[in-house]
Amino acid sequence: MADELRTTLERVGERFNLGEYEIEAYLAVLEHGELTASEIADGTEIPQPRVYDTVRSLSDRGLVELRESRPMKVVAVDPDDAFGNVKQSLDDLVSELEARYTAPARDTEAVSLVKSRSTILRYIEEIIDDAEYELVLSLTPDLLRRFRDDLAAAIDDGVSIDLLVTPASRAPDPEEFDYLEIATVARARRGITTPVLAVADGNYSIYATQDALRDDRDRYGVIFNRSALGFLVSGFFGTVLWTTAETLVADGKRRPFPRRYASIRRAVKDVREFDGPFYASVTGRDVETGDPVLVEGEVETTTFEETEEVASLRLESEEGILEVGGLVASLEDVEAQEIILGRDGIPDRDQFE
Repeated sequence: MADELRTTLERVGERFNLGEYEIEAYLAVLEHGELTASEIADGTEIPQPRVYDTVRSLSDRGLVELRESRPMKVVAVDPDDAFGNVKQSLDDLVSELEARYTAPARDTEAVSLVKSRSTILRYIEEIIDDAEYELVLSLTPDLLRRFRDDLAAAIDDGVSIDLLVTPASRAPDPEEFDYLEIATVARARRGITTPVLAVADGNYSIYATQDALRDDRDRYGVIFNRSALGFLVSGFFGTVLWTTAETLVADGKRRPFPRRYASIRRAVKDVREFDGPFYASVTGRDVETGDPVLVEGEVETTTFEETEEVASLRLESEEGILEVGGLVASLEDVEAQEIILGRDGIPDRDQFE
């Protein structure tokens, strides 16, 4: 039985291990029935030098036929024929795997490397679903459409979402795509060098190159599984990617106050945007001693640079005036790890427990 299971698993994995280029080419050929390599390059985002390798990979999997002519024709195979022998194998495989499955214990602090496109996508979905109050993402247009329903559900649950779409040339037109359904603020960034990333509540994150999502075996994704190192991804997003992108839409659905923040930059921007007094409850560490602290008081002033490299709050607390900075702060008194802002007095932390 073990040998049969392994054979079935290999067969199914062989058939479905498709990269982004292969999927794009396959769908194009399916839609038209027959295309030349040049027509595939013209109608997709696949670079011309990669088209031949891509369609030969599809041919090796039995998804298309290659007719050697001048020019070579790529012909779609009926999906019932291409996938018919996989359906029963997949059902049998799932049943066998479920019988052997033991749910793993999730590490409370872990950093890991992943190479599989499917694993990267699974983690992105999980991070979106796990966000309780704050989510930042950099997604390709294809991933944007893939996770559209998940993002809309997060917005409905009161999660604030900063969404970056890259490359900007392929981002859906705001006149035709409802970004405010899935984001609080959406921006687009030029070029294909922008990584794909997602960060939930400042501590659960993934970082991957766009090449990794094409199943480039020399590229990796990095998972920060509820790791304090997740702030590296969030900080990179806020200071490098977000500040060099063009705004598509803003002023999406906002959470009512009191609001909870993982990012001091977002908290400072909200204080600066709205009139009237603000009160803060901040958990974090004393910059000098590293001891855990809880500081509360009225926000007196803020410091913010448009590059977003500097953001801080100045609180009038019972201990006197305190400067509050973000993660790895050194010039301020307190490194903030979680901030709650209220309008009518010191926010009650118990309502967020």
